[in-house]
Amino acid sequence: MRIALVAHDHRKDQLIAWAQRHADALAPHALSATGTTGRLLSAALNRPVHCYLSGPMGGDLQIGAHLAEKQLDALFFFWDPLTAQPHDPDVKALLRVAVLWDVPFACNEVSATLLLKALLNPNGAACTPATPAQAQSECAPSAPPH
Repeated sequence: MRIALVAHDHRKDQLIAWAQRHADALAPHALSATGTTGRLLSAALNRPVHCYLSGPMGGDLQIGAHLAEKQLDALFFFWDPLTAQPHDPDVKALLRVAVLWDVPFACNEVSATLLLKALLNPNGAACTPATPAQAQSECAPSAPPH
């Protein structure tokens, strides 16, 4: 699976921590990210991450283009709803493309954990946690039926 990871400045630490907790699940997948986020992820996970340009310099648009071209399979975008972004039109375009092309995407820790586990869970078992801790513990993929 080809996964794109993006995080605004005030959410980078949260995305990095989430990715470290899920490093084993992410290990077999090709990871891509916007510039700074990609470099931080590569160092934190000790593995290669394809880096696009920085988001404000066009990285969000590059990822959006690859979503539209079906070159990426999922988007994990920890965006900051409380801070104005100078490239807000690009952010909206990225989210719009993800919706338009029906790409699964998550914007916070709980939805990211659920999405990752759903993408990796072959039997499609449902899980609806109330907290991030419950998402971590209760939504583990179950064994496929025999």
